[in-house]
Amino acid sequence: MMALWLMLSGIYKPMLIGFGLVSVGLVMIIVRRMDQVDGDHVRIFIKPVKFIFYIFWLFKEIAKSNWAVTKVIFSRTMPINQNLFEVPYTQKSDLGQVIFANSITLTPGTLTIETETGDFLVHSLSYSPEDPETLRDMDRRVTAIESRLDL
Repeated sequence: MMALWLMLSGIYKPMLIGFGLVSVGLVMIIVRRMDQVDGDHVRIFIKPVKFIFYIFWLFKEIAKSNWAVTKVIFSRTMPINQNLFEVPYTQKSDLGQVIFANSITLTPGTLTIETETGDFLVHSLSYSPEDPETLRDMDRRVTAIESRLDL
């Protein structure tokens, strides 16, 4: 990260580079000491290749949903059909559940409001009967990016 900052800033003064090295070293010491105190670790069990494909799929879904919300906003009658509904999730890890909940929220027109054991409460701006099925497909895709869990 320091090398990237150095390349992007274009400032190569020895004093500035020295301060950067000292601050990086200090941060590394502090982080190591913090880890010794609490030992709290987040283990990431994600299949990287499937995750990249998921991100591209999510961008496509965000674009489609964005277009649908734009049509609702620019419509003269504003066909808003708000609804709260529960969406079950099948992810085993906290990280998988966070990815799924954030994917719902990133998609325009939907918002994850509450997390309960086994399901999320979702608000939809223009609810249609296909929404739960679409979110089940998203749930399946997020579960597919999780790799084995040693829980």
